[in-house]
Amino acid sequence: MRRLLRRLLVAAVVFCAVPAPAADSPAVPDTLAQRIAACTSCHGERGEGGDNGFNPRLAGKPAGYLHRQMQDFQRGLRHYEIMEYMVAPLTDAYMREIAEYFAGQEVPYARHPVPATSAAAMARGEELATRGDAKRGVPACMACHGPNLTGVQPDIPGLVGLPYDYISAQIGAWRTDTRSTVAPDCMATIANRLTDADISAVSAWLAQRPVPDNTHPEPAGSVKPPLRCGVLGG
Repeated sequence: MRRLLRRLLVAAVVFCAVPAPAADSPAVPDTLAQRIAACTSCHGERGEGGDNGFNPRLAGKPAGYLHRQMQDFQRGLRHYEIMEYMVAPLTDAYMREIAEYFAGQEVPYARHPVPATSAAAMARGEELATRGDAKRGVPACMACHGPNLTGVQPDIPGLVGLPYDYISAQIGAWRTDTRSTVAPDCMATIANRLTDADISAVSAWLAQRPVPDNTHPEPAGSVKPPLRCGVLGG
């Protein structure tokens, strides 16, 4: 069954990348929206995010960030079997086109449930997100992801509107080396300085934070990250 699933995924990606309907079949519109149907089946019709808490929102994220994530899956820096198979046959130019499509989508943000969290844990989450923890060398989330946590052009993603499950899973992925990026990987450094309780607390605080009126990423160069980050040329 696992082998069959892999074959089906590869076949779906190839079909979406290079449509080739049979002569006696109705013509399939050769549009980007049609060709990325494999993406939107999990991430939502316009990249608004899936319903299960683990398929993140793509809409409105910086194109540079989205492009980098597909590159990282191709290069074996990020590990999620479905995504690895989905991007395997895609050219870099096509991945950039997909990234720019989702970056340009403006759709409402969905609200996601947050697990029961104590007031003390929420306070710790707010501390980490807004001020960091200097004793552990952990900068505030806002120091990199922008004062409104909406991201920074062209490579830093927004954190607003992301589900608790996705945030906590991704921080955990950096700790277990199932997610990484160009060295020096500043998020891996930060994740390994957090405790399990810290990860739960900051994930809960971020997930319940109201979405600001302006959800666009901050302009390029408006934020100076406190750590050296390979994806930012550091």
